Formats: sequence, C-alpha cells, structure tokens
Amino acid sequence: MRRDTIAASGGAVVFSCSLGIASVAVPLLALRAGYSPAEVGVLIALSAVAQMGARLGMGAWMRRLPDWTFVLSAAVLLGVSNLMAALTTAVVPFALALLLQGVSRAFFWTGSQTHVVRGDRSAVGALATVNLAAAVGLLIGPVVAGLVGARSLPNALAAAAVLAGLACIPALLLDRLPPFSPPVDRVPGRIWRRPGVDAGCWAGVSSGAWRGLLGSYVPVALEHARQSAPTIGVLVSVANLAQLAGSGLVGRLAGRGLVRAFAAGTLTGGLGTAAMGLVADDAILAGVALAVSGLGAGALQTVGPAVATDAVHPEERGEAIAATGAFRAAALLVAPLGTAAVVTVAPVGLALALGGLLIVGPAAFTRSLAAHVRDRRS
Repeated sequence: MRRDTIAASGGAVVFSCSLGIASVAVPLLALRAGYSPAEVGVLIALSAVAQMGARLGMGAWMRRLPDWTFVLSAAVLLGVSNLMAALTTAVVPFALALLLQGVSRAFFWTGSQTHVVRGDRSAVGALATVNLAAAVGLLIGPVVAGLVGARSLPNALAAAAVLAGLACIPALLLDRLPPFSPPVDRVPGRIWRRPGVDAGCWAGVSSGAWRGLLGSYVPVALEHARQSAPTIGVLVSVANLAQLAGSGLVGRLAGRGLVRAFAAGTLTGGLGTAAMGLVADDAILAGVALAVSGLGAGALQTVGPAVATDAVHPEERGEAIAATGAFRAAALLVAPLGTAAVVTVAPVGLALALGGLLIVGPAAFTRSLAAHVRDRRS
C-alpha cells in the first residue's frame, strides 16, 4: 500500500476517533451541565452552521490551497474544540467549541475525500477506503467516551483533544498535490444542479441528517430512556460499525449497482432511525435499529461523493465533493434544529421518528440517477 494511502487512512482513523468521542461526550456533558434537550439541539446545530459555511467556500478555496492543508488545519481545530469543551460548559466558550468542531469537520472530510479521488483508482473504491478508515475511528471513539465518560466526561474530551493532535502527523505525510485548475470549457451553471451531482448532494442530505441525529438526539433519547453512559457508547458504536459495513459493501459497485445502493441506503437509513426513536428503552432493539440505519448511512456516505465526482471533469472533483458536503452540512443543521423544535411539544422518540422521514425523502431522486447512469453508458 502506498505511503499516501496509509497516511490518508491512518489520519481518518485518528481524527474520527477523536470526533466519535466528542459526538457522545458533548451532548451528555451539556445535559449534565443543565442544558435542556432543546438547547442541546441548538448547540449541536451551531457546529452544522459552521460546517455548512466552511463547505460553501471550499470549492473556491481549493483552487488556491492544496488539499493536505485543509486536513492538517482540521486536526488542529478539532483539538482546540475538544479542549475548550473539556474546560468549561459556559455558553459562549462551549458554543465556540462547537463552531470550531464544525469547521474542522468541513475541512477534514472535503480535504481528505478530495485528496483520495485524485489518484488513478475508481472514485467509489478510493472513497470507500477512507470512509472505512473513518468508520473504524467512529466505532472506537464512542466506546472510549462511554468508558472514560462514566467517570469524567471532561476527561473523555481531553483524550479526544490529544487524539486530534496526533492526527496532524499523518496529515503532514500526505502527497503534496497542487490546487485544482478548472477546465476552460467548464459547463455553465451551478455544479450541484448537474445530473449525477444532484443525486450525490441529496445522498449527502440523508447521510448528514443521520449523522446529525446520531451526534445529538440519539444519545439524548437513550439517556431519557435511562440507558447508562457505557451502554449509550456501545449503541452509538453499533451504529458506526454498521456504517463501516455499509461503506465497505458499496466499495466495488458501479453503474446500476450504485443506483440500487442509493435507494436502499435512503430507505434503511431513514426507517432504522425512525424505529430507534420508538424502542430506545430496549437496548437490544435500539441496537438493531441503529445497525439498520447505519448500514444505509454508510452506503450513502460513499455513494454520494462517488456519483458526484464521476459526473464532472477531474479538475472539478474538489468542487463536486464540496457541493455534496454542503448539502450534508445543511442536513446536519436542519436535523438537530428540527428535532429541537419537535421536542418542545412531543417526546424525543417521536421527534427521532420524524427525523427518519427526512432521511428517506431523497429516495425520490433514484429515478433521475438511474436515467443519468443509462445516458452515460449509452
């Protein structure tokens, strides 16, 4: 395996482990500090606001700066974010920590995914590799958060800060690829409206909504169902393990196989999330529901950027991935905010069930994606 591939995959494991710890520890710490479930949703949404804003600008920024600099900056920002959250839950620094987390997510996922699709491998295979590595980190992180957080949630976030610092090392070992140079005969219009890219963007909506709920109201629902911190950590890791499997299953697909994975991913991701909200008091059933939803989300996380990058010129791949990421970030914002609004008048479980409907919605784009694939093959 090439040094660059090892660096990209290793960085994804360490960064995602740090992020996985934060995804469990931050909402639980906020709840125990006295924030209401609705306030937790708003705070988590701040991270999505920052991520969406950063992703909207990355298409242009990547024409000026090489992708590895974004990966390195992401590790630094995540370390600072976790350290701030560990030190205080006062509203201003806590909110700032979540804003920094959002920017770090945008920089890492766009930078790392763009980096791996610039080689000679197929886009879906390269993306599957880095997504699998990231899923390993997201599998380990929540378990660490549960075990360490059972004694001290701030200590769990301090460990996450150390891991984020270690992620700087593989970022420095990535190949120094030049910034993108857009083609002269570029197709006019916004890139997210192009056939193939549009479906990839809506796949990002489903996977982003799933990730937003997993990092906010899934732990809240389990906490309200009186599940222990270690149990919550294990259940979140079950979801992330299933996401890993979902990413791996689509790694060798192409053409119509990607279309079927798109449809199946939206349906299982949404229905599994909706079911989890109704069975949170039963750890086994909640684990099954999270596993089903994770399989769908994992497939979409790879399929979305893959179909988008395959639909554009090689020098536009960074912009296409940034577009899918912006849609994903928007869903990361809308899902917790929408759930925060619902929990003011309804139980958390019902709010999660409604969130599952948001994840299913993009299945409506299956037909247009199938038509695009047929046109490219003909």
